[in-house]
Amino acid sequence: MDLKRISFFIFAFSFFFSSAQIETPEGRQINIVYGANFTKDEVQFPGASIFSKDDERQVQFEHQGADLWCDIAIFYSQENRLKAIGNVRLQQGDSIEMNSSYMSYNGDSKLAKAWEKVDLTDGQMTLTTDTLYFNREKQESFYNSGGKVVDSVNVLTSKIGTYFTELKKVQFRNDVHIDNPEYIIDSEQLDYYRISKNAYMYGPSTITGEEYKIYCERGFYDTKIEQGYGIKNTRIDYDNKIIEGDSLYFDKTSEFASATNNIQITDTINNGVIRAHYAEVFKAKDSVFATKRAVSINLVQQDSLYMHGDTLMVTGKPEARILRAFRNAKFYKTDLSGKCDSIHSEEKTGITQLIKNPILWNVDNQITGDSIHLISDLETEKLDSLKVLGNAFIISLDTIGKTGYNQAKGKDLFGKFIENELKIIDLIRNTEVIYYMYNDDDELIGINKTICSKIRLLMANSDIEDITFFVNPDGDIFPDKDLPIESRKLKGFIWRGDERILSKDDIFDEDDNNIELVKIRGIDNPIDIDAEEKERQENENDPVNKISTAKAIKPKKVAIKKVQSP
Repeated sequence: MDLKRISFFIFAFSFFFSSAQIETPEGRQINIVYGANFTKDEVQFPGASIFSKDDERQVQFEHQGADLWCDIAIFYSQENRLKAIGNVRLQQGDSIEMNSSYMSYNGDSKLAKAWEKVDLTDGQMTLTTDTLYFNREKQESFYNSGGKVVDSVNVLTSKIGTYFTELKKVQFRNDVHIDNPEYIIDSEQLDYYRISKNAYMYGPSTITGEEYKIYCERGFYDTKIEQGYGIKNTRIDYDNKIIEGDSLYFDKTSEFASATNNIQITDTINNGVIRAHYAEVFKAKDSVFATKRAVSINLVQQDSLYMHGDTLMVTGKPEARILRAFRNAKFYKTDLSGKCDSIHSEEKTGITQLIKNPILWNVDNQITGDSIHLISDLETEKLDSLKVLGNAFIISLDTIGKTGYNQAKGKDLFGKFIENELKIIDLIRNTEVIYYMYNDDDELIGINKTICSKIRLLMANSDIEDITFFVNPDGDIFPDKDLPIESRKLKGFIWRGDERILSKDDIFDEDDNNIELVKIRGIDNPIDIDAEEKERQENENDPVNKISTAKAIKPKKVAIKKVQSP
């Protein structure tokens, strides 16, 4: 053995002997494994021992299950700390390895600070940054000057980040960005679990995929399968639709999205809106299902048309949309409203059908029949005509006398709209009319009661302006005193003025207005995401109890019975 090596071992023996006398917390003393070249510099590093590598290997230290290698080490044995310089490597067990140009390490606190070209890896993930703080006591690493994490799926960057070794979780803050071949994520704060590749988002966050864009201020996303949810100020731009609600769920594979509480779905092509408290969107079927105070809103001639049903369904491509309202269906616009059991509205034909027990109010006119069809002009999209098939009946209150009713009935009714106003009404087959006639001074002339084969009513400001009788009319104008009260109503007369829908709020009944909303877990009280992530992974690994990652927030689907469409 050469003289230099003998001298070093003599010094090292003396050094270790003297170090053994230093009072340090039990088991916390940093140990020298290989010192190589030794020197001291009391001017620059008072109290420190300086070790440097030789031609064979680097300087090596060991401390409580971790080994550190470097080119030069400045070791303060009494303070139980060191500064490592040049090609620094810290190895903890078989999993954690950290490399840098410089590192300071305190054996008592087990705190390490690494800077310049820092990288930390656990074999599956690599974290790179300019400066990294590593707390071996808590098994946490921290950076605040910008960092990047790369694993087999994603590249994640942020200004601030903390890696929790035992949980295998990275918490990113400030300008968080995830790059994936299929999508990108931007967030203010995001917790990422390295094993499951699950991301939990806090603060303004955006996920942008090839065919969708999701915004939320609190949410979850499985980055492997592009499935997740948002539970605060959430919005999804998906399939030419904007979906907003308290809680939104999205699954790319099944091309499905659902929403719960205070939902609005906007059709960006047809400029229609659906509001509800539960909704589902099926991209492959190009359809929307909505319930719980569901309402469809569309612009018709600068006026909003509100359509409601216990269940709403919209299907078909943008140019061939079909809207169905099932059970307790109602609609309202300023001069037209109605109700029935169900509504079927088809954009391609321009026909809206009111099915089963329909009633229509055109301003002050009540119109009933077995079936009612509203037909729109396909070019102008304005209301064009009206069909009432079977037992057609039109009634309006005598607006002058206020006691009687103007009435007309027939087998069928055909109406014509001009500039959105019902102007012409034709009643055919077995027609009858009762009409109160006044002079220019609003004095009652008499009551016209006539039957014939066909009647034409010309309307002005929703009042009858002119009546034409066709084919052998039989009737007369009776003085008020000569027509008994019981003869002033046609057979089948039923006045339903108390049911008239006078505003958009009238389309909802008491049950609609008193719906108890689903409580969205995690909005009022923070979720323990570490516990949730553990449960999620356990369920995914258990084939018997496996559940969807959306179970926590995706409500049970409402059963839909098949309804025979006309």
